[in-house]
Amino acid sequence: MPLKKAVIVPGNGAGDVERANWYGWANKEIKKIPDMTCLLRNMPDPVTARETIWLPFMEEELKCDEETVIIGHSSGAAAAMRYAETRKVFAIILVGAYTSDLGDQTERKSGYFSRPWQWQLIRENVSHIVQFGSTDDPFLPWEEQEEVAEGLKADLHKYSDRGHFMNSRFPELIDVVKKFKEAA
Repeated sequence: MPLKKAVIVPGNGAGDVERANWYGWANKEIKKIPDMTCLLRNMPDPVTARETIWLPFMEEELKCDEETVIIGHSSGAAAAMRYAETRKVFAIILVGAYTSDLGDQTERKSGYFSRPWQWQLIRENVSHIVQFGSTDDPFLPWEEQEEVAEGLKADLHKYSDRGHFMNSRFPELIDVVKKFKEAA
């Protein structure tokens, strides 16, 4: 299947996603890639980011499918992983991915962390998995980021100076999308 679309799934609480972090910048950059489109939308239930609301939105509104790379940041990475447990997608790019509710009430209410991760199913449903993580992330323990990388056998891009990837530009992400497009 060819790669035709990227969908950026933001972290919870991002507000206006066009202006949050690197999302709007990446959306514009991906659209410059020949024969690629990119979707970036304000998500429903943006604070709690409930799985029961986000996954149907990703399927029905954003139309994530076998020609889609899902770019998930933070809770968007959790959504991308859960989505890929039961649906085929071209690729997932996980930015600031983690495995537990981190002892946080809102994270617990999201539903993503209520059961074990199905690493094998995700690997079977996704052709390419890339993960970006930083050891200095103020919210996510490095051990959980490593657990995702090991469980998914992801191509891990490890940094020590990116925090929670809340910068306004993210050129390495665009490089990965371009590589996926060329390989498709």
